[in-house]
Amino acid sequence: MNYRHAFHAGNYADVFKHVFLLRLLRALQRKAKGFLYLDTHAGRGVYDLASAAAGPERTPEWPAGIGRLWQEAQLPPALGDYVALVREFNERRGGIGDRPRFYPGSPWIAALVQRPPDRLAFWEQQAGEARVLHTEFDGWRGMAVECGDGYDAFRAALPPRERRALVLVDPPFEDQGEFEAILAALDEGLRRFPSGMYAIWYPVTERAQTEEFRHTLSARLRQPVLGAELAVTANPQVRMKGCGLLVINPPWGFADDVKALLPALTERLAADSSASSRWEWLVPSP
Repeated sequence: MNYRHAFHAGNYADVFKHVFLLRLLRALQRKAKGFLYLDTHAGRGVYDLASAAAGPERTPEWPAGIGRLWQEAQLPPALGDYVALVREFNERRGGIGDRPRFYPGSPWIAALVQRPPDRLAFWEQQAGEARVLHTEFDGWRGMAVECGDGYDAFRAALPPRERRALVLVDPPFEDQGEFEAILAALDEGLRRFPSGMYAIWYPVTERAQTEEFRHTLSARLRQPVLGAELAVTANPQVRMKGCGLLVINPPWGFADDVKALLPALTERLAADSSASSRWEWLVPSP
């Protein structure tokens, strides 16, 4: 996948991912005890949507993502929570008017809701992106930025001293072996910290490949695994038709969030009438 996130920032896949990331963070914060949020492929943390629009190579994708929700007054509460957070970030950066200018990556989604006992750790392999991310959070307490292979973070950061953790695995899927790398990293993470919460985002490009990944994951895990997918189109000419999220050890009530939010997201983010969504327990919760 030819991946430059500036053109993808705020698209339907970001909305899908960040809506559910926020629900997971909110669920962990029901308890006063702190936790580790570990982002293995953090990116630069901030995206200027106007700069993406000025590029000649590709058309920015945010109008069909966050742009669909930006002006809507009657959003479900969980979607409203997400949009309010994005608005807060946009205003912090100086964005004004009736359209978003700045969009937060997953590090800022977590940072905006961080409490004093919560600890954030961001890994990013691309040196330039890691430098930007480090600048974003320079001097920020309870936070660390590491320039390195995010799959190494499983060995370096787990188990956490808090004994509670949410690990987001969100690689760019530029390599053919990305699914295999995820499975190997999860083996390491679950060996070190079997009770941790792991959220894996993936694109839906070749259905056979994603189905094999889901099947392999469910066959080798004993922990509960909840899967959710959104397809904005079934058009065979569109390469990336949708995206999915697998959550290992999901928190109580998260399945209800998924069940309620998927139809609302599908309705708002659909590219055409063939859009669909699904959710299921790949490994049932006991």
